[in-house]
Amino acid sequence: MSTLESSESLSMDEDITQVPCARRSKVWEHYQQDLVDVDGDLKALCKYCGVKLQVKFGTSSLRSHIAESCRSIDDACRNRFLSTMKTTKTSETLFVFDPKLCRELMVKFCIHAEIPFLKFEDPYLQPWIDSMQPAFQVKGRHTIRDDVKQMYEGMKKDLELELQNLNSRICLTSDMWTSSQSLGYMSITAHYINEEFIYKNKIISFKEVKYPHTGYAIEEAIVGCLTEWGIRGKLFTLTLDNASNNTNACDELIKYHKHELLLDGQHLHVRCCAHILNILVQDGMKIIHAAIHLIRELLKHIDSSSARLQNFNTIASRMGLPEKKGIYLDIPNRWNSTWKMLVEALKYKTVLTSYADQKFEVAPSETEWNKAEAICEFLKAFEELTLTVSAHRKPTAHKFLPVVLCIRHALKDPGWQTSNVLKELAAVMLPKLDKYWDPEEKENENADPNRRRKSKDIKLNIALVIATFLDPRRKEDYLDFFYSKVSSNDEMICKQVDIALDWVKKYVKEYELLAATSTTSSTPPSQGNTTIGSPIAGKRKLEEEFAQHKSRRRSHVRKSELDTYLEKSCEEDTPDFDVCAWWKRRAEKFPILSSMARDFLAIPLSTVASESAFSCGGRILGDSRSSLTPDMLQALVCAKDWLYIPKNDEGQGHEG
Repeated sequence: MSTLESSESLSMDEDITQVPCARRSKVWEHYQQDLVDVDGDLKALCKYCGVKLQVKFGTSSLRSHIAESCRSIDDACRNRFLSTMKTTKTSETLFVFDPKLCRELMVKFCIHAEIPFLKFEDPYLQPWIDSMQPAFQVKGRHTIRDDVKQMYEGMKKDLELELQNLNSRICLTSDMWTSSQSLGYMSITAHYINEEFIYKNKIISFKEVKYPHTGYAIEEAIVGCLTEWGIRGKLFTLTLDNASNNTNACDELIKYHKHELLLDGQHLHVRCCAHILNILVQDGMKIIHAAIHLIRELLKHIDSSSARLQNFNTIASRMGLPEKKGIYLDIPNRWNSTWKMLVEALKYKTVLTSYADQKFEVAPSETEWNKAEAICEFLKAFEELTLTVSAHRKPTAHKFLPVVLCIRHALKDPGWQTSNVLKELAAVMLPKLDKYWDPEEKENENADPNRRRKSKDIKLNIALVIATFLDPRRKEDYLDFFYSKVSSNDEMICKQVDIALDWVKKYVKEYELLAATSTTSSTPPSQGNTTIGSPIAGKRKLEEEFAQHKSRRRSHVRKSELDTYLEKSCEEDTPDFDVCAWWKRRAEKFPILSSMARDFLAIPLSTVASESAFSCGGRILGDSRSSLTPDMLQALVCAKDWLYIPKNDEGQGHEG
């Protein structure tokens, strides 16, 4: 009998009122604290129905009453009691300690929680483990490091097999980072939608790249990563920021590897939308640069000492505003952090002004405050759009055209430009918008040829246009709507829509060829003892040719997938619409288009997924772990990413 069971049931001749420790049973929570004297016998009184039960012979009757007999207890309370009994029984009777499993789970915890290896030699760790399971001996830091490396290699093999067997294309994001060791690292993340139409992204490389980070060096690192993973023939798009070396890297990749890319890689390079939004807004915020500088310096002054923060909070309390534990300061090259700083500063505008007057500091003028307030309200929409394009656990490519349209609407609609400062802001931001996302092909014949070529490169990526087309809520209707909003005349609208549909047809044809090649290569060779030129072989060949002939004739008569897709009316746009689930349900009806959807919807709009690896790398490679080798840092960063567990439906192909 277990310890717990022995504490819950007493011997036949032992009076429970004489043994206080007997009340450790969970069942006593459902009975009155004081026992009731009934004809000389002490009995327990049920809290719910008032029944009096004998306790002299143990708590079995008490448990049975709560679990089965009591009619006044609510179901939730009864179920909670039953679950505690079940858990106790299971843990006592079924648990068997497995040291191998325990060690494996400990290594996973070490990776995911970013625990330094040295912590496993802390003198208080083993005594703590002994208090729970003396049979388990904690290993030293060298053994734990080897275990981490071994787990990383095993997980890598599993992921490598998954990627190589994937029957869809892979989209990459990549970015560069300089560590605290002054070493340059490149993070590469693979994005794809598997056969179950579940969106996935995995960090597949976090390697040191020697300086200088030229386009050739970046291209070499990317090709090396694809070769290492055996997926060179699966690359679809590459999302990078707008640095010139990234553009050169894409040019090099197309130049030497276009035979491995879809349609010779004409839409390989996807420019990071979050980076473009940052450039747009940074340019716009220059018109209130002076106000931003004054606010930032004043906040720095307050945040530089506890006494100054205390003085600030004293003024805030006097004005009826909550005290602050710290001052939010921006990262100047991140516009949304500057926006958040301004929003927070505007809440405490009167406090900051009063503080500056008392301490003889410089504060923004009333005019500068008004400019900052107007711009903050305007930029709230851009903050929402930045969050949209920065999502990296679900598809975002089909949201590209709506995002572009929202930005153009904000900058060109007179209804938004309610003041001179907003008109000035729009005038500054519009040229950059046209530079990166102008849907029309404008070319000055008198311009320098190299400049003309470069300007033509920076246009809407047709792959993202097709991704929006493959959203069943939008289809061709949205293309027509989009170009009607951004084009200069009706002729240009028709031209742009026709160009987009022509590319759709080119990709459909390409996917049909790939599907036919895949089917042919998977068909087993003919069996039998036939010789070349025999009547049997000739008859079989003619039958195969006839089958192909019938298929070709039927394909001309039967409507294509594309026509069928376009004929159906657009789906209703609801908040919980799941674009991946829609294509999964129709994969048999649209085998080619659903394959396309898996690839095009997997295109990431930003490099946030790769950038997040740098936050992880920066935490792991702290002051106490600065001696980590690049190989071990890659193992820790990648393995942590692979151990990611989705919350609820996140990462399951759901579109928010």
